[in-house]
Amino acid sequence: MPNRAFRPLPFLVTLVVCIPLAVLVVWPQAFGAQMVPIVSQVVAFRAPLALILGAGAAAFAGIALARRRSAVAAALAIALAATSIGHGAILLSRGGGGPEPRGDLTVVAWNTLGGGATPESIARLIAETDADIVSLPETDERAAAEVAQLVARDGRRMWVHTAYGESGRSRIPTSVLIAEHLGEYRVDRAAGSTPGLPSAVWKPTDESGPTIVAAHPMPPLPGGLGDWRRGLQWIAAQCGDPDVIVAGDLNATIDHLWGLGDRDGLIGLCRDAASEAHSAAAGTWPTGAPTWLAAPIDHVLVGPAWIARGFRVVTSFDDAGSDHRPIVAVLDAR
Repeated sequence: MPNRAFRPLPFLVTLVVCIPLAVLVVWPQAFGAQMVPIVSQVVAFRAPLALILGAGAAAFAGIALARRRSAVAAALAIALAATSIGHGAILLSRGGGGPEPRGDLTVVAWNTLGGGATPESIARLIAETDADIVSLPETDERAAAEVAQLVARDGRRMWVHTAYGESGRSRIPTSVLIAEHLGEYRVDRAAGSTPGLPSAVWKPTDESGPTIVAAHPMPPLPGGLGDWRRGLQWIAAQCGDPDVIVAGDLNATIDHLWGLGDRDGLIGLCRDAASEAHSAAAGTWPTGAPTWLAAPIDHVLVGPAWIARGFRVVTSFDDAGSDHRPIVAVLDAR
């Protein structure tokens, strides 16, 4: 039986149907869908999605060429290829990292997986990065105090604070270490916390240093999307202070933060340090995937009083016991 001629109508209809779906997958912000179920989980993994879509495009292209008459397969191949390329282009534009210069302040964040990463590993990270502020989601006060004792042996003195949420009973605390030269800090209890998992705000007692927020909102799991969204909104509310520095496991990529900003900010008045340093495509979770495949969900956010000079995802601690990679941001005061 001879092959039928290529039919343009099914080809065009399929393309028209696929265009809004492709836009939704590549840029859900266009529909305000970056926080809706399924989309919020999928968009966090742009690189794997690009590979899957590229493989699908190749498969449909093979079908179209083999049959020489499949208009629908040809249209699907084009749509999937364009969507895959779109994800790749966004990742390239966000960058995978560069040199880490020196600056006025070094901020480190590391979700230690409830003690999976030992105090010795954390202390080694602080020594290697010369950190001034260290946000440690899932690290309790005992482990944080041990870290402070370890780094004190090298002449680095740091204040230790731990938050257990508004109820004060969270089994997954968040700790922060602050270099002594930044002065004394007190927790701002009026600021509250992200729901479900503890976050907190620390302010300098003499009002001379930055406001520090150690953040750990809930992940966007089924049944918990409401708490996740409220957690990100809480972070946005803390980003009204120009001098603020937010660090931690935000369980969100910069796509999820889209629409939470004021004026030039990505979220509140804050900008993402990784984006400013052209390092926002490097993934931090899970450590079992390379940085180019992992999700970039750990962040340092800075208010208008700060400029991000450098940002790095640290891979040398992948075997330290946590499923998250540490991040390091180098900041300068304006």
